[in-house]
Parts: sequence; structure tokens; C-alpha cells
Amino acid sequence: MVFGSSSVAPEQWAARQLELDRERTERFPRLFERKVARMSLSPFAFLRGAAPLFYEILADSAELRDGPPGEGWLVGDLHLENFGAFRPERSSDAPAEKRPVTFDLNDFDEAVSGPWRWDVLRLLASLILAGRELGSSGPVVLELSKELLESYVSSAFRGAPVPPQPAPVAALVERVRSRPRQQLLDARTEAKGAHRAFVRGERYAELSPEIVAQLPHAIQRYAERLPPDGRPHAEQLEILDAALRVAGTGSLGVLRVALLTRGKGGLDGGWLFEMKEQPVPSAARLVAPADAAPAETAVEAFRACVAAPPRMLGTTHVGESGMVVRRLSPQEDKLALRELDAKSLPPLVRYLGALAGSAHARGSSSQVPAPWSERDCADMVHRAAKVAWLHEAIYLEWCLRLHGEPPSAAPDVLQGP
Repeated sequence: MVFGSSSVAPEQWAARQLELDRERTERFPRLFERKVARMSLSPFAFLRGAAPLFYEILADSAELRDGPPGEGWLVGDLHLENFGAFRPERSSDAPAEKRPVTFDLNDFDEAVSGPWRWDVLRLLASLILAGRELGSSGPVVLELSKELLESYVSSAFRGAPVPPQPAPVAALVERVRSRPRQQLLDARTEAKGAHRAFVRGERYAELSPEIVAQLPHAIQRYAERLPPDGRPHAEQLEILDAALRVAGTGSLGVLRVALLTRGKGGLDGGWLFEMKEQPVPSAARLVAPADAAPAETAVEAFRACVAAPPRMLGTTHVGESGMVVRRLSPQEDKLALRELDAKSLPPLVRYLGALAGSAHARGSSSQVPAPWSERDCADMVHRAAKVAWLHEAIYLEWCLRLHGEPPSAAPDVLQGP
């Protein structure tokens, strides 16, 4: 299959990405430098931070956005690092070391309903671009792409079960299972008298007084929307501290609020929550907009696609911004891709492909079509290689532009709108 060239040159896409970066970080100017630094690490890191550009490229190329059938909920920003360990909501009162920990898709910020192939295309492109970080040659990473795709098709279209956790995932889950809450608190907060507070610095900054004033009502509204059997008591949600959370790559620039609440009380009994603003999904330029607000859409997709989503997942508003809210747990963690050995990669990519296929099947909006043919799968790998090639070329042009355009000075304190 031969694919035509994009009508837009890589240097034009690079200029467009810089425009998007500045637009996203306009409210918090210092985050532009951080976003650029994270995306500059590699072509894979660039892809992670450029979901809007990915969909603009698809909008520009019918050959890249077309492909085999199957539709329903999409993750929207599916890549190798959007899988991770977390504590699911179907927990129990068992001791910490015996409570369930799951490993699954963990980020639906860009969720839309659309063709499954777009998720698969982005996931395969991320695998191809991450080949260097995985220590794999071109032929090896293309073979891994085929294995991932075969596993995806088996789960999405044939109902094949997700295989047992491969060694790296099983080791991660076992490592995080018994982490105490105090470890999470110690990593993010410090004692301030009888209570704790977030450590201001690279990861946490001050919020504007206008935002802080809205948070008690926002956390109350969030609690009211939770199922009654999983709803915390009002005193457990008393806010002890709040800060602007600086994290992620593509999401840098959205309003991200970290909350420390009373929880079980005492110096080590606090609970940590995150409220994350949900803009219009990047893929909305290619599909009809959802009836629900983006925050509601993200939670609905998460619950539809993942058998056991994170505990206390919900929504609220801070001013005009719709927010996804979740309670953080010490069990949240991701695989360190660069630390994986070559032997672990085939079972790992098959496992990730099966997780993606199972999620799509769960979130299907219609009858699942016949499985993709060998030709369909070969074409998907070719498309992914083309997408990876485009992002590598755009990444290099983007780096060249940055070299001649150093980020402007930014204030020391990040302020909200």
C-alpha cells in the first residue's frame, strides 16, 4: 500500500506545534519551558506531548485516518506510557498488602467516540518511535508492532482474554502493592505544625486566590456526584492545603489542582486528590462532539472501557472549567521503559495490545465487525511507520526552531486566571 505525502511540510507542522504549545501554556507562561524541555527528550516524548498535532495530521491526510472498521470509545491519546498500576475502586477492607492493585489503561483525558484504528495507529507509532529507548533496531520494533497488533485484534474482535501479566508488569504490581499512604504523603508534602502541606517548588506552585476560594465548593460538588456507598464524609474532605500541580507533558498548561484533605486525620492520615481540567478532546476536529462536557466524557469512557477504574473517580467544576477528580493512591506507578530488557518486550507488547483491544471491545458502540485481515494489519503497521516518520521529521524541525527561539523569561510564581 502506498501512502501519499502530507500537504503540509514538516517545518510547517513544527511551527504549528510551537503555536499549540504557546496556546496551551498561555495562562501559566513558565510551563512553556517545562513542556518544551520534556518534549525535547526524544521523538517519542514529542509524540506524547503533541496529541492535537497528531489529529491535525490525520485531518490533513485521508490515507492516514482511513482504515479497517470498528468503533466506540477511544482513549484518544493512546501511547506506551498511558498504561500503569493503580488501586481500583472495587477494593476491600483487607490489609494493604492484600488489597487489589491493577495494571491497565490509566488516562482518558482525550477520550472521544470514533474509529478504533486511530487509537491503534497512535499506539503503534509510539512503539516505533520508542524503539531507541527500548534498545530495539528498526526490524525488531516493526516485528514488535506486528505482535502488538495481532494481540489487539484477538482481544478486540475475537474476545480473547487478556494474557497473564508479563514479568515487568507483575514485578511492578507486586512492588507497589504494599506501599503505605505515608510514603505518598512524604513524597509530596512536608509537616507544617500539626498538619502537612505540599512542598512548593518544581512540582507544586501557588494557586491564585480566586481559584483557592472556589475549591471547597468544588470538592463538595464532586462528593455529591459519587455513588452513596463510596462517598466520603464531609469532614474527610476538609481542605488543608491546595496547590497548582505541575506534571505531565501534553497536559501541561491545563489547570491541575492538588488537594490535601483531612482524610483520617492526624499528620499521616491525610488524603491527596487531583482535579484536572478537561479541554475539548483533540480528536473532536474529526468526529461529532459528545453531548456531555469533556470531563463527563472522560469519566464515562474510563468506566466503559476499563473493568476496574480508579477509586473515587468523579467530576466537578472550578469556575467554568470542568474537572476530572480522583483520589491518589501510593500504588500509582508506571513501567520504566528504558530499564526493560529485550526478552521482556514481546510478551509486554502483546499484553498492552490485549489491554487496548479489551478496552475497545468493552466500549464498543455497535456490533463488533469481523476481525481485521492480515492485509488490514499490514496496512496499519505501514500507516504507523508513516506517522512515526512524520513525527520524527517534525520533531527535528521543532528542535531547530527552538534553537533559534529561546523561551522568554517567566515569573517565579505561577498564577491562575
